[in-house]
Amino acid sequence: MNTEQLKAFVQVAREGRLTVAARQLGVSQPGLSRQLQALETELGVRLLVRTPGGAVLTDAGERFLPHARRALEALAAGTAELGALTTTPRGTVALGTLQSVGTYLLPELVRAFKDHYPEVLPRLSEGTHEELEARVAGGALDLCIVNLPMRRVDLVAQKLWEEELVLAVPRGHRLTKLKRPVALAEVVEEPLVVIPGMAGTHALEAACEARGLKPRVAVEMDNAEGLRRMVERGLGVALLPGLMARDHASRGFDVVEVEKGGPRRQVALVHRGEEYLTAAARALKTFIVDSLRRSRP
Repeated sequence: MNTEQLKAFVQVAREGRLTVAARQLGVSQPGLSRQLQALETELGVRLLVRTPGGAVLTDAGERFLPHARRALEALAAGTAELGALTTTPRGTVALGTLQSVGTYLLPELVRAFKDHYPEVLPRLSEGTHEELEARVAGGALDLCIVNLPMRRVDLVAQKLWEEELVLAVPRGHRLTKLKRPVALAEVVEEPLVVIPGMAGTHALEAACEARGLKPRVAVEMDNAEGLRRMVERGLGVALLPGLMARDHASRGFDVVEVEKGGPRRQVALVHRGEEYLTAAARALKTFIVDSLRRSRP
C-alpha cells in the first residue's frame, strides 16, 4: 500500500468517475485503475464497483474511506512540519564552543541573534576541541566553534577569524615595563599558568626547551577563564587568545604583545554539511559568519 493508491481511491470516491479523478490527479485512466486494483489486492476486498452512473463505493469502501483520508491528512501534516523545519528558522539548535569563545564572544552575538530569530532556542555547551568535533560528527551538536586544524576529515570547517596569542601578566609586571613586544625566550624563567595540551602551552614548552630549561609551571588549569584569574592573582604569566585580553584594562592583569612570528590561532565554525542543518542551524551559522565578517573579534 502506498500514498498514490490511497490518493487514487479518495479522489475516485470524491468524484465518482475514474476519468475525472484521473485527470485531476494527472495520471492516465488505465494507470489509475491499476492503482485501485493494487490497493484492493493488498486489502483483499473490493472497494469500488463500476456502474453506468460511475464508480460506487462498496460497504468495505465506505468503511475504509475515512481511514484513508486520515492517513493522507496525517502524512500531509507531517510533510508540512518537516518543510517548516527545513525552511523556517524555529526550534532548538545545538552549538558547542571552546570556553574562551563561549565566555568572551557568544553572549553579545547570541543576544543579537535572538533579536532576529526569537523562535530559535540556542542550546550552548562547552568542551575541548576533541569532544566538540566528536559530538558534531555524532549528531549531538549541529555546530561547533573550535581552533584549526581539524582532527576529523568528515566535517566541514569555515574559518571565522585568526588572532595572535598574547601574554597575560600580573598588573605592574616587569614585562609590562619593557613597553615593547617580547620574545617567548624572555618568558621561559617566569612561573607559568597553563592548560595542558593547548597551543599556548606548547609554544611556551618549546621556548623553554630551546633554552634547555624545564618549564616553571605554577598552576595547571582546565579552563581559560580560571587561567586568566590565576594571572590576576599574581600566580604567573599565561599565553591567552587575543579575544580574552580585549577588556584587560578593566581586569587585574596587563597584556604584553609577543614578537612578530609568535603563536596564533585560527578559529572555525564546524558542521557535518549543509544537508544536515535545520533551518535554525543554518540561520545561526549564517548569522555568526556574517556578524564576524563585519566585526572581527
